[in-house]
Amino acid sequence: MSDRFLVEFERRPAGVAVRVPGGFRFFASDPDFGTLEGNVFPRVRSLMAQVTRRGRAVRRRRAPAARGLRPRPC
Repeated sequence: MSDRFLVEFERRPAGVAVRVPGGFRFFASDPDFGTLEGNVFPRVRSLMAQVTRRGRAVRRRRAPAARGLRPRPC
């Protein structure tokens, strides 16, 4: 496995993972994944699980606006 690789969520770049002692350190390239910045994950699988969890949370928060459901003016 490479010492570094691109991490994606739904085909868009989320950040870069770099192999360090103890696992993989995550560096966010997308502000939506900034809460994971600098964390070390023992396995790629645990890193991807957290990226997926975070990406889904962001997607749920944005879903109403993305679907065109905006408050109507009174």
